[in-house]
Amino acid sequence: MPSIVVKIDSSTFTSPEKIEQIADRLIEQKNSGVQVIAVVPGLENFDDFLFPFSPILSDNPSSRESHVLEAINAQIGSSLLVIAINKKGGQAVSLHGWQAGIEAVETDGNVLIGSIHHERVTEHLDNGKIVIIAGSQGINHQNDTLVFGDGGTETTAVAIGAAVGAQHVEFLTVQAGVYTADPTGVERARLLHQITYDEMLELAHLGSTFIHPRAVELAKIYEMPLIMRSGTENGEGTLIKGEVDMEKNLIVRGIAYEADIIRLTVGYDSYEQSSLSAIFTKLSENGINVDIIVQAVIDGVKPTVSFSIAKEDFAESIKVLEKSKPELGFSFADFEVGLAKVSIVGAGMVSNPGVAARMFDRLRKENIQVKMVSTSEIKVSVVVPQEDMMRAANSLHDEFNLAEELINK
Repeated sequence: MPSIVVKIDSSTFTSPEKIEQIADRLIEQKNSGVQVIAVVPGLENFDDFLFPFSPILSDNPSSRESHVLEAINAQIGSSLLVIAINKKGGQAVSLHGWQAGIEAVETDGNVLIGSIHHERVTEHLDNGKIVIIAGSQGINHQNDTLVFGDGGTETTAVAIGAAVGAQHVEFLTVQAGVYTADPTGVERARLLHQITYDEMLELAHLGSTFIHPRAVELAKIYEMPLIMRSGTENGEGTLIKGEVDMEKNLIVRGIAYEADIIRLTVGYDSYEQSSLSAIFTKLSENGINVDIIVQAVIDGVKPTVSFSIAKEDFAESIKVLEKSKPELGFSFADFEVGLAKVSIVGAGMVSNPGVAARMFDRLRKENIQVKMVSTSEIKVSVVVPQEDMMRAANSLHDEFNLAEELINK
């Protein structure tokens, strides 16, 4: 019998009524003739109750117990969903990460999924049960529970789907699927029927909150189709896969934007003193992610390098630069706040030259200043004043006709 994996979003899992809605949906899917596995997050309101206890009891709780504490939340959620399903006449069983055979490995300070021994999951499926797995957790070689961090529940769902050979993985969210832009900020944003892994990955990295990049990367590796759809309403949603069959004539498929970007500029007295490798290695060693990079080397002008960082990394970046100034050899450092990043994404950009020029021209007509630019084969990102972010996003959405549903015309 074919199987599917359903990832529950925390925003659709916030009350007994919503848990019952999810239970109804999973029972309906099971009755349609497929085996069903659901991967659940923790309960948001439970975090607010439980997590303040830890710092009160200790200023420095052990990493092991912090992982256990975080894992408990999803375990409670999985049990509650099973209770709801069984009450409604379905058959379900909850499994912690270790019970589902999920092995965790630690690499460079990150916790990743090492492997999945899915025999117990398969046994329950063959016995006609809906399997509910507590998301974002597994055990290491010492049999200690570890959680997978940001995007862990989504990545768990994709990994389980790949392990059991599922038809696809569904992501149930508060939205109907993936839109051409965030519909809360772009009035004419439209639901996309299909989008490629690469396009979704770019949107995820560029500030879109539809799905975490880790999950998309894993789905691409295993060629696992993903479906994003509403957790409370019926609808086809958005299919994420290798190549799209529909809307192929859309050069740009989505707009993403991100506020609170800061531009740092480092200057040198001479080109010989400058080293991109040294400065970015130093920032990386301190866990600081750098995004857009622009270097200026002009005869007769002191060389500079500018790069963008997130607001939360600003204080640490300044601290690292000041401490490492003699070692890095720069003469001054400056910064600019109040910036935002706006991006266009689309696989069609590869075979359609002039997309970036069209983007810049529209921003010029809107009198929006472009401060930095970054490009790849399927995206163009610009840094603009934050006060112009939403106007830029809406203008570009209009410029590339994303509100129009053009299907194979």
